[in-house]
Amino acid sequence: MKHLFLALMFLVGLSAIAQKTTESIIKQCFKTELEKENIKSGILHVYSESLGIDIQLAESKEDSISINHPFYTASITKMFTATAIGILKDQNKLNFEDKIAGYLPDSLITNLHVLGGKNYSEELTIANLLQHTSGLPDYFTDETNDGSPNIINQLLMKPNKLWSTGELIQFSKEKMTPHFVPSKGYHYTDTEYVLLALIIENVSGLSLDEFFKQHIFQPLKMHSSYVNLKSSSIKNKLPNVKFYASQYELSSLKSLSADWGGGGLVSTTHDLIAFLKAFNTDKIVKKDTRLAMQNWVTETKGMEYGFGIRQVSIDELTNTESDLQLIGHSGSTASFLWYCPQLDTYISGTFNQLEVSKSALILVYKILTMIEKQ
Repeated sequence: MKHLFLALMFLVGLSAIAQKTTESIIKQCFKTELEKENIKSGILHVYSESLGIDIQLAESKEDSISINHPFYTASITKMFTATAIGILKDQNKLNFEDKIAGYLPDSLITNLHVLGGKNYSEELTIANLLQHTSGLPDYFTDETNDGSPNIINQLLMKPNKLWSTGELIQFSKEKMTPHFVPSKGYHYTDTEYVLLALIIENVSGLSLDEFFKQHIFQPLKMHSSYVNLKSSSIKNKLPNVKFYASQYELSSLKSLSADWGGGGLVSTTHDLIAFLKAFNTDKIVKKDTRLAMQNWVTETKGMEYGFGIRQVSIDELTNTESDLQLIGHSGSTASFLWYCPQLDTYISGTFNQLEVSKSALILVYKILTMIEKQ
């Protein structure tokens, strides 16, 4: 019995050493990323209850920040907007295949999707919007028909402009052309998520930020989360971490009002991981709703898209034989929220810089391979 006890203690000791080594390597990888000239700050949280991992890192070259500082999550917001639609489905207030014309005013639906002289506006479904299969143009990044600046290029041109939802949809109608007939392709667009947010408000009778608060933030004790320019966090009063496009700080611009249902969420790694854990364990939406939201269509090599949620296959993305997958979402500010089911590991964070989203995904891949080897 004594020998068995000693053997067990030895194995526990080896495991602790391996875990410490893995943590040291992850910290070094994080530090290496932060040394890149265009990155001013970074936050990283690696968590696995089953593996006993909880690594929390935060560093800035300019301001003092901690893991508890909220940051702009950008398109991670789409998971929340899609989940809100899922909640309304579970409340029997709508269905994914419903036509959006039944939930939005005629002023928005009229000429929303006109292609090749045919009007498809009345054919668009909620599922089309959730999965980016509507064909609608993206007011943020698509080119305009007349060569004028799209919305993302107007953020700095009109920094104090508060964009209304009507203006954003009208901009898409007047300045851009749909890409394909509904359900006949895939095109990532924030225009759809403005429409989804409006559906949430019209069906629930609550503003989007209040719906998030009542149905997601409060039940999950996400006390640091809120919608930018619309509300404030329940408890956390720390300032947002600044984020940049090149050398330009965008964090305080009122023109970010253009980034709403598709990208306006501010949160922390703790809150984001709490959300994704609850989503994965059917504590926010019912299991059949969650599975329906994971109805994947091809986005690009190694990536598939469901209803506001993305799946990444590491083998296809990296041309390796890895069987690891990621489920979650990323954002244009190099923000990320991923779950790896094979390792039961959550990874969330940000580098607060528009140009380094690819680097953030590579770091996540490196971290997972380290954990896999330990």
